[in-house]
Amino acid sequence: MSVRARMRRFEQALRERNLRSTSQRDDIARVFFAADRHLSIEELYTAVKKVNPRVGYATVYRTLKLLKECDLAAERHFDDGQARFEAVEGEAQPHDHIICERCGKIVEFASQELERLQERIGRFLGFVVSRHRMELYGICADCRSGKAGRPERERGVHRV
Repeated sequence: MSVRARMRRFEQALRERNLRSTSQRDDIARVFFAADRHLSIEELYTAVKKVNPRVGYATVYRTLKLLKECDLAAERHFDDGQARFEAVEGEAQPHDHIICERCGKIVEFASQELERLQERIGRFLGFVVSRHRMELYGICADCRSGKAGRPERERGVHRV
């Protein structure tokens, strides 16, 4: 989904809540939607300050909270203990994460085989699975070969 489409969804959500659109909220949302990776509040704040130096940390925090309430952002907690946020697509497709323990790279992946196995396990144990979260940890190929750079999420969800 494009940044423009996500911004339209955000504007609609603001109207539904009788909230007004402000330049600072818009800048924060635009930077967040364009990031295409999992961001901490601090990382988002740093990126927004480059676009609008007048934006305060509290405004970034409140806007991110609003994006979560509007189901436009999801909060994730990986092993580093820091809350990270990712943009949520319109019809969020189930996906999982694999995280490099050295550089922090986060790669999203989806597997129909895993989805079926989870359902089968749930049925076997007498459950109806409503949601799940899977995180795999290891060392990425770049770190193993010494080519690691700045950690970023790889674009898109990898199908396995």
